[in-house]
Amino acid sequence: MPDIRPTVGSGVLVLNATYEPLCVVSVRRAAILVLSAKAVCVADGEGFLHSVRHELPVPSVVRLTRYVRVPFRATVGLSRRAIFARDGWRCAYCKGPAETIDHVFPRSRGGRHAWENVVAACAKCNHSKGDKTPAELGWRLLTKPAAPKGTAWRVLGHRAPDPRWASWLDLPSPEVAAA
Repeated sequence: MPDIRPTVGSGVLVLNATYEPLCVVSVRRAAILVLSAKAVCVADGEGFLHSVRHELPVPSVVRLTRYVRVPFRATVGLSRRAIFARDGWRCAYCKGPAETIDHVFPRSRGGRHAWENVVAACAKCNHSKGDKTPAELGWRLLTKPAAPKGTAWRVLGHRAPDPRWASWLDLPSPEVAAA
């Protein structure tokens, strides 16, 4: 068995046989898929995995050798951490560091717990807003809350993607993002 220790960016992107992103697994799981010929390595990560007889480059992206039919959820699950990730860990009202979540239209007044009604907020704005709507206070939302879309959200959720996965997840490449 290879010596598999967690590495930097220890997740590995798994692609279906059609190069469609499926999920992220550990380096250990990806190595087992490659060694058992259930997957092939598409992109190497940093370093090598060693055993007595084998040396295997740490995979960054693997592709399954057989097609797997996976039913995908149409929507991204609503969670506290996903709300913070969607809003960039910034308050929707003042752009300060977010510490809590806030219902734009308060739940006590019939507001729903849905992507379109929940935003990240700092404690000061959340406390000041209380049981009122932003319109009643004369406040404006800097961005309209909406459910996240795209392959990256469906596959990764709130996790930060490895830059080497950009071409498979329809993310901007690191060179484009820096420009």
